Amino acid sequence: MAPSSYQAPTLGDTTNSSTKSQSTESNMSQSVSTVAQVLAEKGGEVFSVQPTDTIHDVVRILKEKRIGALVITDQSGTPQGILSERDIVRRMAETPGQTLPQSVEDLMTRKVQTCATDDRLIDVLKRMSEGRFRHMPVVAGGRLCGMITIGDVVQFRLKELEYEALRMKQMIVG
Repeated sequence: MAPSSYQAPTLGDTTNSSTKSQSTESNMSQSVSTVAQVLAEKGGEVFSVQPTDTIHDVVRILKEKRIGALVITDQSGTPQGILSERDIVRRMAETPGQTLPQSVEDLMTRKVQTCATDDRLIDVLKRMSEGRFRHMPVVAGGRLCGMITIGDVVQFRLKELEYEALRMKQMIVG
């Protein structure tokens, strides 16, 4: 038996007319957030040293600035390498008591993974995760313009998710 509000289709009714409030595309859309958005919130300040500086200089700067890595640049500001706390700790284990006087160029990672300001955050996060590193210099026009960390990316994405959840809640509640 049909419900009392049911009406059978009649001759003039159109078939297959339906509306969709949601689609797979809208529900599964990928984040289009970029590195530029993170830098706009965080700021583009980046600290660097020269290849001829010592590990002692680097350790002092890392402590003072409360950061985890420094970019090594040449005189023109072009990135030449990167040096992180992890790199220093590993070297200290290999050469106990002899690490601090060593030069940065002996310890820095020369093959630097960089990103651009228009790179998508999801792509940067994937590269960092796959490469197992936490810091990535941001380069524009061959020059250093910022540093992005895996923590920056995660924090930015969490804020986005909170905002999306709030918007959904407002849409449901009214």
